[in-house]
Amino acid sequence: MSTADNSPSSPNHSILKVPSPIITRRNRTASTSERILKTPELDGTIKSFCKQKGHGFITPANGGDDIFVHVSDIEGEYVPIPEDSVKYRLCPIPPKYEKCQAVHVRIINLKPELHQKWES
Repeated sequence: MSTADNSPSSPNHSILKVPSPIITRRNRTASTSERILKTPELDGTIKSFCKQKGHGFITPANGGDDIFVHVSDIEGEYVPIPEDSVKYRLCPIPPKYEKCQAVHVRIINLKPELHQKWES
């Protein structure tokens, strides 16, 4: 059985992976939501976001791996675009809770003339 090479020199290293299971706002427990609100807000930049797929990735301002964000966790009426500055909180992803996804994501440099509304 072969294993995928995910070392920094491997072409697979830069591939962004969607976590499984995805914890959306709809299926997050009340206790998890309360714990999230007690965590600090972090800064980052939208790396990519696909409205059709319903997810994207944030690059943290303090460095580290890109963070998954689900469409249900974007606050407001505008779709984020690459290079948007955002504020967000982290939510651990089950079952091992080793990785996190971004929740309560707010665009902080919103320019209505550049951004599309969700209904568009």
